[in-house]
Formats: sequence, structure tokens, C-alpha cells
Amino acid sequence: MDHSSLEISGPFSALIIGLILGLRHSTDADHVVAVSTIARNYKSVVQGLWVGVSWGIGHSTPLIIVGIIVLLLKESFIDFYEDIASYFEIGVALMLILLGVQVFWNLYKNDFHNHIHQHDGQSHTHIHGSHSHKSIDKSDPHYSVNHPRLGFFQSFFRVKSFAIGIVHGLAGSAAVIIAMLPSSPSFLTGLLFLVIFSIGTMISMAIMTIIIAVPFTTANGRSSMIANNVISIAAGSLSICFGFALGSDLLLDTSFIWY
Repeated sequence: MDHSSLEISGPFSALIIGLILGLRHSTDADHVVAVSTIARNYKSVVQGLWVGVSWGIGHSTPLIIVGIIVLLLKESFIDFYEDIASYFEIGVALMLILLGVQVFWNLYKNDFHNHIHQHDGQSHTHIHGSHSHKSIDKSDPHYSVNHPRLGFFQSFFRVKSFAIGIVHGLAGSAAVIIAMLPSSPSFLTGLLFLVIFSIGTMISMAIMTIIIAVPFTTANGRSSMIANNVISIAAGSLSICFGFALGSDLLLDTSFIWY
């Protein structure tokens, strides 16, 4: 979609354009590849959904902050931001490579494995992404239950996805969205566009992560472990390759990326 042909003429166009671009934006290849390296760790649709929502919150945070500055300072800030946006894109390339390497490191440590637990007389198979085989003596006076710092909210919020979203929100694809803001007839209309765009990205990425997580939520037993490993290898390989391709395009002026 050619963003340069779009113009925010009023509140209604801000709603429509913001939602359409938001729903489409999260389907960019680098976004999907990055989130796919995380979504595989969760065996619940709800958890997979919150991987996408957490990414969307992280993506929206810098975008809204920078967007407000653009609405206040207009072209003077955009010229500055366009000069540094490429550095954030390089950060995305490095992040994709690191995420892919982390997948293989986890596989090397044999972090993906099955455990069978008994609950109410029924056995349930669970896959864990990280586990220590060290025994824990609960009678030790130094032993304590690890309570999440974020409490109940941490059951849903994914800090890693949030951090990845922040990096993507600062990168060049978001800069294209920000460049549209000076066409907004008012500050409030531009802010409405940013908010609706952010909501669209959260919805779209939530749907994407649910789709990615489906193989892990439906498989059981040994087949689930094998599926985990195969898809993890595919996701890790794709993340590394895409990271190097993006980095090459940015630093060496090649044309590996098709968009």
C-alpha cells in the first residue's frame, strides 16, 4: 500500500485509515518472524494472544510518543527522525538474528521437553520452554516462592514481546506512518489516527500469534515435542536469515527484502 497517497482529512478518515493501516502493519514479514520465535513457547491460545497484544503495546508506545512530538513540531522533527530511523532498522536486523540464535541455544540446552502431571486422577502433558533439573529443597530456610513482580497482570503481559514491539515501533516502517501526521487538520485528529492505528496493530498481531501458536496448542504427547522442535528450527532459521538479509539491504544496499 502506498502511504504517500493517503491523507488524514478529518476524524472519519483518521478512523478508517488508521484501522486499515494498523491491521495491515503487523503482518510485515519482520514483525511476524520476530513474534513467531516467541509464540511457539506457549501452549495456550490466551497466552499466545497476549504475546501479540504485548507486542502491540510495545510497538504503540514509542509510536504514540514520537507521533505527538511530530504533531507539535511538524516537519522540523520529521527531518531529524528520518535521519536516525535507519539505525533503528539496523537494530531490528540485529534483534532478529539474536532471536533466531536464542532459539537454537534453547534447543541445544534441551529446554524444550515434556512433563506429565497428574491432576484429579487425570494425566496432562505440558511442554516447557525452560526448565532446571536441579532439585529444590523446600525445607531450606532460604527457599521462597517466586511471586511475579507484576502480580496478576504478568500472567498475561509478555515483557519480551513488549521489548520487541518497542524496537519495531522505532524502526522505519513506523516512520512512514509518522510522516503522514503533518497532513492531519488538527492535533486531536492526528492523535485519533495514532490511537486507532495502534489498536489495529494489537488486534492484527493478536490474531497472527494465535494462528502461529495453533500447532502447539493442538498437539499432545511426543508428537507435540517433535512439532515444537521442527517449528522452532524453522522459526529460528527464518529469523536469522531475515535478519541478515535486512542488515545487508541497509548496510550494503542489496535487495534481498521484497518490500
